[in-house]
Amino acid sequence: MAETQIGDISAAELSQYNGSDPDLPILVAIKGKIYDVSSGKNFYGPGGAYTVFAGHDASRALGKMSTKAEDVSSSLDGLTEKELEVLDDWQSKFAAKYPVVGTVISG
Repeated sequence: MAETQIGDISAAELSQYNGSDPDLPILVAIKGKIYDVSSGKNFYGPGGAYTVFAGHDASRALGKMSTKAEDVSSSLDGLTEKELEVLDDWQSKFAAKYPVVGTVISG
């Protein structure tokens, strides 16, 4: 599948890219950068172990090593130094594996 550039979109728009529409890529954002994780649809698509991240900025959950829906948020408030380091590690892994296709903007 050809990589699609999404550009600047809101969190509400990002939520459409959660894997429920087979015609749209599956996207996950980390610290506002949007990654096309469609190549990992077995993990991020419906029924996958990390489907809770699809269509969201999953920064907080990744930092906390959590797959709980209530932790899926762009907020880094209250994360420990260690959790922020874990988040940076996840971002490096995503950057190495998945293309950046856009940015989450407020609005």
